[in-house]
Order: sequence, then C-alpha cells, then structure tokens
Amino acid sequence: MTRKRAFDIDRFVATIEANYRQWNPPIITFIATRGATPFEVLVSTLLSLRTKDEVTGLAAERLFAVARTPEAMLRLTPEAIEKRIYPVGFYPTKAKRLLEISRILLDRYDGEVPDTLEALTALPGVGRKTANLVLVEGFKIPAICVDTHVHRISNRIGYVKTRTPDQTEMALRKKLPKRHWIRYNELLVAFGQVICRPVSPFCSRCPVAEMCPKIGVDRHR
Repeated sequence: MTRKRAFDIDRFVATIEANYRQWNPPIITFIATRGATPFEVLVSTLLSLRTKDEVTGLAAERLFAVARTPEAMLRLTPEAIEKRIYPVGFYPTKAKRLLEISRILLDRYDGEVPDTLEALTALPGVGRKTANLVLVEGFKIPAICVDTHVHRISNRIGYVKTRTPDQTEMALRKKLPKRHWIRYNELLVAFGQVICRPVSPFCSRCPVAEMCPKIGVDRHR
C-alpha cells in the first residue's frame, strides 16, 4: 500500500513567494510597508472588514490626513469620521468603534496599541482575524491571520481539512511551520485575489498547479 505523500508546504510557499511580485499586495501590507504605526495598521484593518482594498486604501488615506493617533481621532466627531471613511462597509458603526478604541488605548495603554492577541481581541469590534493581522503587519510578531482566501486555499491544496476560518487558524497553528506565519496571509491573499479565485480559478496560469489537488474545484480556467 502506497503512503500518500505529505504536501510540501515549503515548496508551495517558496513558489508563491517567487511569483508574488506579479500581483498587488493586500492593502494592509501595502499600508504597513509605507511606515504605518501599529495604530494606523489597526485602524486600516478595521476599515478593511467587508470592504474592497481600493476603497479601504482611499478611506484610510482620507482619515489619516486628519487623525493618525488616538488623541487626534478623539478630536473628531462620529459624523466627521463617517464622512472621511465613506463608503467602507458599515461606516457608521466603524466610526463609533474607532472612537471607542481610541479612548480605551489612551485610558489603558498610554495611547499605544497592545501587542498580544488577548488584549487586541478585548477591544470593541476586534476579532481574531483583525488581531492576528495587526500582530503581523503592525509588530512583525508571528501570527496566523485567516481570512476567506487563506481558509479557501489552505483547504483547496489539501493542507488542512476544515469548515470555518477559526478551525483553519487552529489547524495551521498546529501544522504550519512558524517560519511561514508572518507572510502566509500576505502571500495567499495576493494569490487568491488574482489566481486562486473562489469560483473558476485560473489554474492554467497557476505557478503551483501541479502541486494542487484542486479540492472542491468544479471548474477552472
């Protein structure tokens, strides 16, 4: 009986990384690499939820033109923040959350963003996905941020077998070598936006097509 060969995650990540420059980086990575502070990364990540990258980037730029710190944010009214971040998804709720978070950061953390998963997820509206991305992009702390792309692709290649992003995060924490944690989300998001699409992925021009069992793929291009 032939044993199934284990998926070569090192080769997979290396191949994606080698092709990464052809694709646009995720918006939070783009903002972080331009010298954003952890607070700016946190704010941008909250704005990005349920929002397209191009909308997030412009909204963050407009907001940071008047508020780059918790102190500056608290000088704005909810209406002023809404006007700056529109049309991000759920912009009225996000405006209120940004003010709540800014107040908490000043009251509890001397205006600094905490650098632990526990403290970040205790902030209003900050879930594990957001917190992990802030750790990675704001602090360069190894963490596994699982969004829809990471969840889909990790299952599509057969590296994990999970039903939800939370399950995928826990499975990757056990299985994914820690050396890949920081860049895994960045690489897979860029790959997933351009090549490994949710429906009818571009397998004909995928650099890892011969490695991929295409689990769950009904049709491809």
